[in-house]
Amino acid sequence: MKRRNFIKLTSTASALSLLPTEVFALFNSAGLKTCPNVNAKKIVLIQLSGANDGLNTVVPINQYDTYAALRPNIKLNNIGGSNGIINLDSTLPLENQVGLHPALSGFKNLYDNGLMRLIQGVGYPIQDKSHFKSTDLWLTGGDGTPANNVLGSGWVGRFLENYFANFLTANFPLGIQLGSSENSLGFHGEIEHGMSLNINGQDPSGFYSIVNGLGGIAPTTIPNSEYGDLIQYILNNDTSTNTYAQTISAAFNSGSNSVTYPNTSLSNQLKTVAKFISGGLETKVYLVKISGFDTHNLQVASNTTTHTGSHADLLTQVSEAVTNFITDLNNQNIGDDVLAVTFSEFGRKAGENGNLGTDHGEIAPMFVFGSSLNAGISGTNIDLSEAIAGNNFQIQTVQHDYRRVFSTILQDWFGVSNPTLDLTFYDHTNNIGFAGNKISNLINTQNSVPPFCYNDVLLSTNSFNHSNEVIVYPNPSTETVSINSTSTINDITIYTIDGKLIGTYRNPLTSNNFTINVESLSIGMYSFKINTVNGSISKKVIIRR
Repeated sequence: MKRRNFIKLTSTASALSLLPTEVFALFNSAGLKTCPNVNAKKIVLIQLSGANDGLNTVVPINQYDTYAALRPNIKLNNIGGSNGIINLDSTLPLENQVGLHPALSGFKNLYDNGLMRLIQGVGYPIQDKSHFKSTDLWLTGGDGTPANNVLGSGWVGRFLENYFANFLTANFPLGIQLGSSENSLGFHGEIEHGMSLNINGQDPSGFYSIVNGLGGIAPTTIPNSEYGDLIQYILNNDTSTNTYAQTISAAFNSGSNSVTYPNTSLSNQLKTVAKFISGGLETKVYLVKISGFDTHNLQVASNTTTHTGSHADLLTQVSEAVTNFITDLNNQNIGDDVLAVTFSEFGRKAGENGNLGTDHGEIAPMFVFGSSLNAGISGTNIDLSEAIAGNNFQIQTVQHDYRRVFSTILQDWFGVSNPTLDLTFYDHTNNIGFAGNKISNLINTQNSVPPFCYNDVLLSTNSFNHSNEVIVYPNPSTETVSINSTSTINDITIYTIDGKLIGTYRNPLTSNNFTINVESLSIGMYSFKINTVNGSISKKVIIRR
């Protein structure tokens, strides 16, 4: 195979990063109740890149004087003043009332119409204030502790590859990225790297014609080796590229928008997502991005009122884009199926700097949008008494680990069980930082998935065979690996990644569960061939120390 053609093949597979998915519906196996149909549910992640200033986004009204003293030159005007902060909910007790930045009038309207929830004090243990590192941690499901500081895969990718692991045929990708030419680390799975389709810079209406024929000449002979397996994987992705492209273009061309969006980058991204969803594209996770939130200098405009400047401009773009997006979906009666969530790598200091700006901080608020929400505020007002010189004017108390927010959505929105959350967030149910502490009442009862409906691989009404579903966890593992199957497990054979036999372990019990001690295995990746009464399935497992 010529090197040039191989590069073409790898470029196509890497840039388009395609993954199969499924069509599914849930039913209570006992037949007592019907579980919510999650077939159409989607989540849109809105990345505010650069570290959004949470304190000028959400001002604690009960501590306005302290806030103003910390920020004498960049403070927002109080309620009632010219372009003052917007009281989000005056019906709350004063100690819980917050003021939105005046640029976020659209957020106020969404809140009043039951379409927004504010989550206070979001962060993670031992905050890393590097943009690159902290962004990686948010995307990988990590934190600043040594055990979770260097992760090579993303929490979205791990969720997708485990939740949809047994579905190998589909005509659409599970994830789509817009707004950045870089493939997000968040979509990289533990085994399957690159699970999103990055269409940045592409024309969705003619996407098929752009990608068609880019794969190069395929090799005629595939070697029987790990190298051959990788080549075959690339070829399979390349073969399916045109199918995905056709589906995406067809959805975009048949979709519609019911509102006029501003001509800004984020609005155009969300406008495209709305057309995809309106056109019937079944992609489950979208990622859009707006940059510029690293406001060290001129966060507010010099010699003007403080509601203008770079931060106000950015929040205006976010508010307008999100408001139009949610309105668009609801106008087309598809809003019940979509949640949108903002996130940023960290907040900023409570104290201003000498350049009409703010420096790197720690916690910040998150916003969740959609007609399936319970509108409200999760958490309490941040405590500005923490922002003292000895603390470098930081607010450090984390009320909500960001993984709690996302795991709540995965469980209550998609119906993900604890074993899959363990795989998604590395032993989630035993992690003291956020185990079992879901964001209460985030999704309304009508649209949330109750516990009896939680499943690892969703039951389908289509032609896929679900008679032999298998979950392997934790993965990665250090001591033991547990295998749960819908059918009786006979034995498990373990191979190294290059095919060397490690051994066969017979299930001592006639059961659907089996645990193997792997402490004797060297660090690396292994293939577990799991033989059940209904057939065999292979799973990749990573051993680490």
